[in-house]
Amino acid sequence: MLPRLETDRLLLRARTPEDYDACLAMDSVPGMLRYVGAPVSPEEHARFLTDRFAARFPPGLGYWTILPKQEPAGFLGWVCLLPAEDGGPVRSAEIGWRIPKPAWGRGYAPEAAAAVLRHARETLSLARVIATIHPDNDQSFRVAEKIGLRFAGGGEYCGEPCVLYESAAPPPG
Repeated sequence: MLPRLETDRLLLRARTPEDYDACLAMDSVPGMLRYVGAPVSPEEHARFLTDRFAARFPPGLGYWTILPKQEPAGFLGWVCLLPAEDGGPVRSAEIGWRIPKPAWGRGYAPEAAAAVLRHARETLSLARVIATIHPDNDQSFRVAEKIGLRFAGGGEYCGEPCVLYESAAPPPG
């Protein structure tokens, strides 16, 4: 079970099946998935998304839906915290985010991701939080840096090159 998190402007709650249509609509916008190696057909992506919704994660890890406090029925995307290694106790996690294009540039991604990073540190006491980002995704580099993650070199994610960011200190704020 995921805790409900709040920021000045946002509510973050566990993602539910009721969020599926909003996630699919967000992901269906041309160009939205260009940096994440998404499935090629709409049918493949729908299956992929269905599998993600059905996945189970260790306590305190998973996907949060981002909602505006002033309009709790609104949808501002998601942020996730997933195990970064296979098997054994979770000591590190990967953080990620996706915001629909109409909400870009308003600071929602760093605000939501910072809340989840605080949860990772303060509640879960994780030793390390990473973000794997496509080498051309400058917007995500900025989000990672705003929440206190630091460049940690290059790497590979799902067979593709990526840039690795990691937590170097407790999150800001």
